[in-house]
Amino acid sequence: MGGHHLSASQAVGSSMSGSGSTPDTTPKLLVRNAREFADRPALRHKDFGIWQTLTWREFSDLVMTFAIGLRKMGFMRGDTAAIIGDNRPKLYAAFAAVQSLGGIAVPIYQDSVADEMAYVLAHAEVRFAIVQDQEQVDKLIAVSEQLPKLERVIYEEERGLTAYDHTRLHALDTVLGLGRKELSVNPGAAGWWLDEIAQGKGSDVSVMLYTSGTTGRPKGVMLTHDNIVISARNGNAFDRFTPDDTLIAYLPMAWVGDHIFSYGQTLAGALCLACPEGPETVTEDRREIAPTYFFAPPRVFENMLTRIRVRMEDAGRVKKAMFDYFLKVADRCGEKILDGKPVSLKDRLLYRIGDVFVYGPLRNQIGLSRLRVGYTAGEAIGPELFRFYRALGINLKQLYGQTEASVYITLQPDGEVFADTVGKPGPDVEIKISDAGEVLYRSPGVFLKYFKNDEATNETKTPDGWVRTGDAGFLDSHGHLKIIDRAKDVGRLNNGALFSPKYLENRIKFYPEVREAVAFGHGRDYVTMFINIDLVSVGSWAERNNVSYASYQELAAHPRVYDIVAKRLDEINRSLAEEPQMAASQIQRFLILFKELDADDGEMTRTQKVRRSFIAERYAPLVKALYDGSGKASMSAEVTFEDGRKGTLSGEVRILDLKTYPAPAGVMREAAE
Repeated sequence: MGGHHLSASQAVGSSMSGSGSTPDTTPKLLVRNAREFADRPALRHKDFGIWQTLTWREFSDLVMTFAIGLRKMGFMRGDTAAIIGDNRPKLYAAFAAVQSLGGIAVPIYQDSVADEMAYVLAHAEVRFAIVQDQEQVDKLIAVSEQLPKLERVIYEEERGLTAYDHTRLHALDTVLGLGRKELSVNPGAAGWWLDEIAQGKGSDVSVMLYTSGTTGRPKGVMLTHDNIVISARNGNAFDRFTPDDTLIAYLPMAWVGDHIFSYGQTLAGALCLACPEGPETVTEDRREIAPTYFFAPPRVFENMLTRIRVRMEDAGRVKKAMFDYFLKVADRCGEKILDGKPVSLKDRLLYRIGDVFVYGPLRNQIGLSRLRVGYTAGEAIGPELFRFYRALGINLKQLYGQTEASVYITLQPDGEVFADTVGKPGPDVEIKISDAGEVLYRSPGVFLKYFKNDEATNETKTPDGWVRTGDAGFLDSHGHLKIIDRAKDVGRLNNGALFSPKYLENRIKFYPEVREAVAFGHGRDYVTMFINIDLVSVGSWAERNNVSYASYQELAAHPRVYDIVAKRLDEINRSLAEEPQMAASQIQRFLILFKELDADDGEMTRTQKVRRSFIAERYAPLVKALYDGSGKASMSAEVTFEDGRKGTLSGEVRILDLKTYPAPAGVMREAAE
């Protein structure tokens, strides 16, 4: 590590000074930020109830020290390093430290069970694992025999690990200590680190993100620095983000959305990233930070709405009446005001009053009082849910993306935000629709390949660079993309009518009592549905109505709960009757599952998408009962407890029939056309 005899601060401050070059890797962006935005906040982290701030200079110094410590421990260019834990500054620093040495970061979902982790760690040939705490260390120890290439495990939190065998275990502070020592005894260490960064190229692999694997083992998506840097830069330019913008990091670091928004865009635009104290404090911490840029999948917005409605049900009569009245005002004119469209003077005045007494306090309650741009993606969001937030004055928009695209495929420009589209092609993105109706795209964010899976790569990428999304959709007359469903999930009823399960599921999930739904109908005479109730919402209702229960299973089976869900599904059927393409997809029978769908049981992905075919196979006796006229059915299912133990849960479910509604003549003519 010889060469440059500069202190750390001098090295970073003088690096590339006056070069005018555009950084093409994430570590080069970090060096630029340390030079140009040295004293501006880079990361905030709440620790023991107090917000701490790291400037770009301080964050750069942390990354440099970490990187030098890693090299002293034997980390080499081309090595892979797993990163496992919650959103924490030192774990984000781990990404930059690994990448600055020419390594490849491999984030893993922190709630993965040990066997899931073992597959990714072995497949990615991970030599180093940088983890948060004892929980993650224990998982790695449990599968250590399956990981012959894993040489070192570095942990951030030392609590509970003192008595462990430290042959391969190292405290993160120990690694930083090695880096600090090297910097103190070797004046050229800082310059050596910058030389390592300078060797990096945009075409180098930056990160390997494992897909959620809805149809099998997850695949390692190899993204280059060009993919990350260009996509992040384009995303910032599209919504005009600047160093004055703040976002909060709370979604899994193993998910591509967090990697682009929280890591890539923060580095590309010198934005400020806030890390909450822990997963359980996210709502309170978001309220304190009040981000200007926020992303959440529909599930998060569904949960927010559920909490709002539960609070309103518990509110006094006057407060609830005010809430209901001004929500009607917002529903009538809120979106128009947000989009700058004409609104009557009366409605504008009423909306201002509502903003003081209802909308403003609600935005503050969910931590979005300063929000300038909010996005949702990952799953289709119900149109009613989407309009609800926009009516409150929240500039919520939709985007369509994939891990293989470095997120961005389409975005909604301000003034062109529609509930039924996901926007126009993003900057530098091309879209086309195949003859079979599948959406294909080409962009600077397109992944390099799937790691050790050329067959899957060739199935997904065409020789001329187009990527098959697996989603069915079309471009409307305004150039906006409409996604119908996963191409493999879109089907037909036996009468030839279109069947889109996700569309139906999102409609019912708008209601606070419903947490998850799975629709069936392809190749059948009619549509049926599994329902998971929302324990928070329905539990609150039970408490208010003196309904006692001892478990989810008991509450889900309660006749009055069935009545509530049946009423909601009836409302859906009435509205479906008015829709040309969906009138024939009214739900005719349903049941409430005796257990919650769970990722640990293989029923959901780690990003909370239902594994539709797995559920249909696992609960085949219940699906059969939905179609054979049975009034009830029972079965047993294996479950995985939080500590990894297996067990069996048995339950009996009722099956109820629903009323369907004839479509008006005009709707039938439109459907025929």
